[in-house]
Amino acid sequence: MGGAAALEKLLPVLLAFGGGVLLARRKIVPAEASKAFSDYAFLFAVPCYLFGNIYASDLGALFNWRAIGGYAAAAALAVALVAAGSVASSIREPRAVALRVMAGVQVNTAYFAVPVFITVFGTAAPIFPILLFQVCVLSMVVISLMELGRTDPTTGGGPGRRLARAVGASLATPLVLSCNAGILLNLLSVHVPAVVLDGAAFVGDSASPVALFALGLHLGGLGLDVRGTTREELALIGFKCLAFPLVAWVVCGTLFGVRGEWLAYLVLIAAMPTPQNLFIFAQRYDVGVDLSASLVIKSSVISLLLLPLWLQTVVP
Repeated sequence: MGGAAALEKLLPVLLAFGGGVLLARRKIVPAEASKAFSDYAFLFAVPCYLFGNIYASDLGALFNWRAIGGYAAAAALAVALVAAGSVASSIREPRAVALRVMAGVQVNTAYFAVPVFITVFGTAAPIFPILLFQVCVLSMVVISLMELGRTDPTTGGGPGRRLARAVGASLATPLVLSCNAGILLNLLSVHVPAVVLDGAAFVGDSASPVALFALGLHLGGLGLDVRGTTREELALIGFKCLAFPLVAWVVCGTLFGVRGEWLAYLVLIAAMPTPQNLFIFAQRYDVGVDLSASLVIKSSVISLLLLPLWLQTVVP
C-alpha cells in the first residue's frame, strides 16, 4: 500500500479521533464525557459488532492456527524481554513488573485496533482470535503477577482466591462473552433471527467512530506533556510501537512461515498502542498510576503517527 493510499485510508480515523481532541480542547464537549462514550463502545457497540461478525464468519479461515501460534510466540518473547529489562533496571516488585509487561505487550483492541481495521480492511475479523488470546492468556499472566504482589487485607481471601476472582471477572467481560457466544452459535449452527443480526450490525457500525471519538476526548482533556517524558517511558513506548511489531514480523514471518495478509494483520495488531485497561489495572492494584496514564496517552499518539508507515510497509 502506497503512502497516499495509507493516508487516505486513515482519514476517517483521524477525523473521528481529531474531532474528539478538538472538541475536548475547546471545552465544547467535556473530556469527562469520554467515559460515557467509551462505556457505550466497550460494553455495547463493540460486543455487538464482534458477535454478529464472528457468528457469520468462516471459523476455519478466521482461526489461522499458524498465525495465532506465531503471534503467541512473539508475545511470549516480548513478555520475557520486558520482564528481563525491568529486572535489569532494579524493578523486582511483581506488580510493577506486570504493569510494564502489560504496557509493552498488550494492545488496545476495542478502542483502537477494531476501528482501524474496519476502516483499512473493511473488517475487524482478524482481531478476534488475537483478542481472545490476549484476554485469556496475556491478561491472566498480568493478573497473576498483580495478585501475587498484592498485600491489601481488605480484599478478602488469600492470593489464590483473589486470583480466581480476577480471572473470572476478566473472562466475563462483554468482549469475551460476545466472542464466545458467536463462536458457540456458529459451531452449533444455531439459527439466529435476521432481525437480531441486523440490530447487532446497526449498533456495531457505530463502534468504530464512537471508540475513536472517545479516545480523542480522553486525550484532548488530559493533554500531552512531552517535556516530562522519562527514559523509562521512552523505552516502553519504543518497545510497544516499534520493537514489538518488528518481533512479531520476524517471529511470525521467519519462524512460523506466515505470509500475505495474515502477516500484515499480525504486525499491525502488534503496532497498536498500550490499552486503556493499563490505567484501570494501575489504579486497582495501586502501582504506577501516573506512569500508566502517560504511557496510554503517548503510545496512542505515536501509534497513530506511525500507522501510515506500517501500512505502507506491510500491507500488500
